[in-house]
Amino acid sequence: MPRMLDVSDEVRAEIGDEEADRLLAGESAPGSYDCTSCRTPGDSEQERTSTVLFIGDETAVLAFAHSGCLASQVVQVTEEQLQGAVKSITGDSTAAHAPQQGAPGQVGHQQASPEQAVLGVTSGLVLIAGDLHPALVVEPTTPIVRPGATTGDDFLPLLVEQGFMPVNELSAVPSVLHGWSVLLAMGQLHAVLQPGPGGNQSVAWWQAHQPLLVTDGWRAAANKHQQVLMFAASVGSIGRQPREDLLRGALDKAAANGRLVAAALPLTGT
Repeated sequence: MPRMLDVSDEVRAEIGDEEADRLLAGESAPGSYDCTSCRTPGDSEQERTSTVLFIGDETAVLAFAHSGCLASQVVQVTEEQLQGAVKSITGDSTAAHAPQQGAPGQVGHQQASPEQAVLGVTSGLVLIAGDLHPALVVEPTTPIVRPGATTGDDFLPLLVEQGFMPVNELSAVPSVLHGWSVLLAMGQLHAVLQPGPGGNQSVAWWQAHQPLLVTDGWRAAANKHQQVLMFAASVGSIGRQPREDLLRGALDKAAANGRLVAAALPLTGT
């Protein structure tokens, strides 16, 4: 039976006309599926459905999403991210870390080149002007210096140079920083992306070792706003907070002390 599928030109270019036509005819597309964005059931025989092609270094995975959640597109990910996403789909519990009891979100770490500092990333919901917004809070474990320097802490100045803005209080949503984005694929957090050299294809500014789980509420807010607020704080400003109200208190204190920058980052892949 023909499917109500959207196959974008870029997806068609990757999979070929023959496979795209087979999908549209219902020969190789499932009727029911779990949306790769919101993770709720969908039916390509009854509702508009997007084809989403995740491409790694060596392999590719074709997934499906409600058209209202995600447009048909090609998403470039690392092979490690792709394999982790496949494991999450097949129910392999080792594919991602389980959230800690009572924690506001996941904390991931990555070696940040060239500074070689470890970045802690926490997900949580932040209330601004009466509305809940999905947020990522980034804080290094040690001071980050400019390439070639040996002392100082230039983490926030480096981000300001990239377009992030200093925050004195959390009273308004920060402005959108175009070119940067948050990759939330298959219901999990994969990376924060920044513009590549010369404005070419985006590259990972921060990347999870394994896809990180986010709460249903966080994912719903991300789908609602189609963007994620990223707050970056200088070392020692936030710490590990066991509850979202404590996380908010730490953000307010960091902002009041001039140790917080922020931007709204569009979603990529969800």
